[in-house]
Amino acid sequence: MTGRERLTATLRGEPVDHPPVNFYEIGGFLINPLDPDKYNIYNSPSWQPLLDLAEHHTDIIRMVSPVRAQSHLAWAGSDNATIRKQFVEEKVWEEGDSRFTHLTYKIGNRKLTTLSRRDKNLDTVWTLEYLLKNTDDANLFLELPDEIFEEDINIRHLEEQEKLIGDRGIVMVDTEDPIAAVFSLFNMEDFTVFAYTENKLFHRLLEKHARYIYKRTEKTAKEFQGRLWRIYGPEAVTEPFLPPDLFNEYVVRYTGPMVSQIRQYGGIVRIHTHGRIKNVLDYIVGMGADGIDPIEPPPHGDVELKDLRNSYGKQLVLFGNIEIADIEYMPGDKFREVVKRSIADGTSGDGRGFVLMPSASPYGRNISELALRNYEIMVEEAENF
Repeated sequence: MTGRERLTATLRGEPVDHPPVNFYEIGGFLINPLDPDKYNIYNSPSWQPLLDLAEHHTDIIRMVSPVRAQSHLAWAGSDNATIRKQFVEEKVWEEGDSRFTHLTYKIGNRKLTTLSRRDKNLDTVWTLEYLLKNTDDANLFLELPDEIFEEDINIRHLEEQEKLIGDRGIVMVDTEDPIAAVFSLFNMEDFTVFAYTENKLFHRLLEKHARYIYKRTEKTAKEFQGRLWRIYGPEAVTEPFLPPDLFNEYVVRYTGPMVSQIRQYGGIVRIHTHGRIKNVLDYIVGMGADGIDPIEPPPHGDVELKDLRNSYGKQLVLFGNIEIADIEYMPGDKFREVVKRSIADGTSGDGRGFVLMPSASPYGRNISELALRNYEIMVEEAENF
């Protein structure tokens, strides 16, 4: 079977020649290893064998935003540049091996500010100052006109990626939900306290983001029908941060409509949530989700893959179960046993499907020989199953 055939059959609950193997962000995110930018870690020679392995020996699931040819929070930018300039001022500068971005949101005679840092040798962005620090900030943010989030939805980049991948895999529409958008405005402690103590205001923030996210989801789902989607954000409302009843209130209420929009046009929905998922699984299934990732094993997660397969395998395609730390640091002989167990547990009994996949990917400039070899072991064990 080709990668596209194997993944399509898995999503439909049909038999496959062997479980798909996918490296998540590697082969998932759109990157250019030839880009000489010093902040592009993927132009390091040590990355090339791993990128080649992902492109030519895995079942590719290309994660593409519905509004841009990349992933990450779509609302960070707006296609309405004129109105955005009226309210948002951006300053970017470099110090040493870091690039800093400072945003100032101007509402009347008041301001909200946020500061982030990107380091040369790490593919991640650190938020040094979050936009909202208190309830006054939240109320001020709500005064921003909805037009600031306007987007020009055009699916050409999704179609182009689908053609480029060909029979090696599939495109997955990658989008945040309202909870992810709100979560990005606060530091973790403030977000948790705010969700507990400012219920009405929290709902207003969710509703503000939901308006443009729902428009984007509806249009993309209608014009790019029948594809796989990943929705990220629900993990912010899982234990130990927040209790399951708030997952129902803040995730099911606002992410559920997105699931319905996508499925209305034949789409398939995968919910992304790290960590402890045991007590929210009924809510996720109740929303109509078709899959879940990355199913981290204990102690990072709180449910065994075999148990999840037995209880929810007929409703959900299961993605994951390989910890990134094991890939980077576990000796190959031990890692091979971990992979074998994950494949066995993910395919045991009756179930819709299983995709062998890590929980994340390395984000440093250098890939060790151990990590590369462990990625190779994932491919070997999946193909030899």
